Amino acid sequence: MGNLSTPESVRILQTALQAKAKAESEFRFYALYDKLYREDILLTAYRKCRANKGAPGVDGQTFEDIETYGRERWLGELAQALKEQSYRPQAIKRVFIPKPNGKLRPLGLPTLRDRVCMMAMVLILEPIFEADLPKEQYGYRPGISAHDALTSVRNGLCEGYPEVVDADLSSYFDT
Repeated sequence: MGNLSTPESVRILQTALQAKAKAESEFRFYALYDKLYREDILLTAYRKCRANKGAPGVDGQTFEDIETYGRERWLGELAQALKEQSYRPQAIKRVFIPKPNGKLRPLGLPTLRDRVCMMAMVLILEPIFEADLPKEQYGYRPGISAHDALTSVRNGLCEGYPEVVDADLSSYFDT
């Protein structure tokens, strides 16, 4: 979930969503869309995307362009489009990154606007899904690293479990 740089209002929302998901595993969250265009959610999402840097999408817009235009104005317009349900994601810019073996790895670059919307969705949905994930699942989890997975494997080996299965879904996200 959030960290020290996450505003208190966002942490309170995330904590409430996770508590509800943990307490009532059968509960269905039907009313989350209005959280998406909250000012604190969009600003936090923007800051997280800004910290990640990344190349521009098909529209060519950079964070510098947004800040020249006015971050608050840009976020306000995005919030309004979300509120009015007129927001539509743009096409993904496809680039190919060379791999050490000479092959190319396809990479999709969403626009910054789409990245901010996706990060806002992560801020809202992650605490709900985190409540249901088993502690043995380490991939793409907040506050859990590959080192934690290695520690778990080492502990299992020390406890007499001699077999390890390594599974990889090759090129799963390429399409």
